[in-house]
Amino acid sequence: MVDFEFKECYNVEDLRALTKVLRSKDGCPWDMEQTHESVRRDFIEEVYEVVEAIDEKSPEHLKEELGDVLFQVCFHADMEEEAGRFNLDDVADGVTKKLILRHPHVFGDVEAKTSSEVLSNWDDIKRKEKHQATVTDAMNAVARSLPATWRSEKVSKKAAKVGFDWDFAGDVVAKLREETDELERALHGDGDVFEELGDILASAVNIARKLKIDPEEALNASTDKFISRFSKMEGAALSRGENLKDLSPRELDRLWEDAKAH
Repeated sequence: MVDFEFKECYNVEDLRALTKVLRSKDGCPWDMEQTHESVRRDFIEEVYEVVEAIDEKSPEHLKEELGDVLFQVCFHADMEEEAGRFNLDDVADGVTKKLILRHPHVFGDVEAKTSSEVLSNWDDIKRKEKHQATVTDAMNAVARSLPATWRSEKVSKKAAKVGFDWDFAGDVVAKLREETDELERALHGDGDVFEELGDILASAVNIARKLKIDPEEALNASTDKFISRFSKMEGAALSRGENLKDLSPRELDRLWEDAKAH
């Protein structure tokens, strides 16, 4: 039997102790074999499940998924403690000090009466912490592991803060048309299709930013709409004893237009 105290109710220290048991020689073979890299995707998936719980507005689901993320934090910190580099207390110490430093309007003598002033101070402090001497440094510091639309949005926000921006969303729509034309020319051999498609996506993200719309949410909503319409289209075909793969492009288009109309 492993050295672990069973209780009616556990706390964070108990989770920390359980993590050590799982990683010990008498623990779980799978947990013992894992590295930061091997569970990297697990961490990402757990965070997305937290987001799903938030979207569902389900406190119980949120509590469960936050627990999974907390375990991931303990898991990674335990690996580093085994390597002798840092432990969970060091993680807590670092983030506490960072939050104190980035809230001088709470823990210091700086005044910030609005959220925009808080965010402006936060960005200034962060740039000093990270030794970001230029806007380019700040752009390069945006994590490449973010969803591409969010990374693009964050980079364009940093450019906008120094005035490199369009005045209106309509101006970016015109830019999107320009990029679409360039893609069309690239499709006919005059340009790089990969590059021009990327420019179209970046322009679409900029439109979302100007309209204060989350590009990830907008794309997910569009995907949900596509699935709903495709379901109606497929249902209509099946009701007539037809299989979509056996239909002509014209017949598929007709079914699609009917699905959009209803």
